[in-house]
Amino acid sequence: MKIQSKLKEYEVIIEKEPSFFDDLCSVPNAFYVIDEKVYGLYRQLFCKIPEGCLYLLEAAEQNKTIETALAICERITAIPAKRNAVLISVGGGIIQDITGFAANIMYRGIRWIFVPTTLLAACDSCIGGKTSLNYKKYKNLLGTFYPPDVLYIYSEMFQTLTEKDYKSGLGEVIKFNIMSGESGLENMERNLSGLLERHQKTVDLFTESSLTYKKSFIEADEFDRGERVKLNFAHTFGHAIETVTNYRIPHGTAVAVGMIMANHISQERGYLPADVAKRSEAVLLQVIDIDVTLLDKPFCEYMRSIRKDKKQESDALTAVLITAYGDTGELSVVHDITEDEIRSAIDYFISIYGEKE
Repeated sequence: MKIQSKLKEYEVIIEKEPSFFDDLCSVPNAFYVIDEKVYGLYRQLFCKIPEGCLYLLEAAEQNKTIETALAICERITAIPAKRNAVLISVGGGIIQDITGFAANIMYRGIRWIFVPTTLLAACDSCIGGKTSLNYKKYKNLLGTFYPPDVLYIYSEMFQTLTEKDYKSGLGEVIKFNIMSGESGLENMERNLSGLLERHQKTVDLFTESSLTYKKSFIEADEFDRGERVKLNFAHTFGHAIETVTNYRIPHGTAVAVGMIMANHISQERGYLPADVAKRSEAVLLQVIDIDVTLLDKPFCEYMRSIRKDKKQESDALTAVLITAYGDTGELSVVHDITEDEIRSAIDYFISIYGEKE
C-alpha cells in the first residue's frame, strides 16, 4: 500500500515471514531503537544489528518526552552517517511517537523505517505522520507531522500481546468498520471471532482494510484541518475516560467505550437507528473488559477533561457523531452537545456493562 503525503510518498508492507528482519538489520548507516520488551521476546531477530547501533527503550508514557528524543539524537551523532543516517524503530505507539519526532528533527529530517508491534499501532497510528510528545504535565503537547519512509507489519508479533493490549487494538479496528457503514458492521459481525482468536490471515485482512479506510482521510486532509477530524469519532469520550481513570483503561478500549456513548447520543437524537446502535454495542462489548468501577468518578472530572480536548473550539461542546447510516456511515462534527447528553451516555454505558457482567 502506498500513502501519498505532501512530505513524501511512503509504503506499508505486510509481511508473512520474519525473514525481512535480516534485511532491516543490514541497512547501511542505520541506528535502531527497539522496545525493550519486544527485544526480550524476539532477541533472535535482532542479532545482526551492529555493535553500538542499538538503543533499547522502555515503552512508558513517562519516557515519551523531548529528553528521550534528544538522547536518541545524541546516540545517532556517534555513528559516521549524517544526513544519510537511517533510524529504524520497532515497537508500539509510544516508540513510534518518540522515534518519529527524533527522525524529524535530526539533521532536519533523516530516513525512518518503522515496524509496529502492537495491533493498535499497526491498524491506525502507523500511518498519518503524527508524532506526539508529553511536556511537563501536558499529554501530547509537542508534536510534528513526519511519516516513516517504509512501514513493515508482521502480525505474528501480535500473538505475544496481552489480552488487554490486543483488545485495545481491536477497539480501533471496530471503529473503522462501524464508521464505514452497514457492510463494515456486517463484516465485523462475521469475523470478530477470528479476530479474537488472533487468526493471522483475518488479522492481516482487517489491519489492511483499517489502513485503507484511514488512507482516504489522511491523503485528503493530512494536517488535520477538516475531513481527518472525523477520525476522532468517539475520541472526545475516549480521551476523557483515559484521563479520569489515569490511563488504567488503554486507548483503544476507551475509544470502544466512547463509541457506545457516542452512539447512544446519536440514537437519542434520531441520527442512528436503534438496531444499528444495538448491533454495534454487541460487537464492542466483546472487546471491552474493564473494571467498571473505574468510571465511577464525579461528573465534573469528565467535563473538565472534555473541555480540554483539542476539538473544543468554544464554550459549546463538540464531538464527532454518526449522523446518518446506510451503505456508508455519515459522520459530522457536532458543536451543540449538552452536559445532560454526556451524563446520560456515561450512565447508559455503566448500566449496560453491569448487565454484561
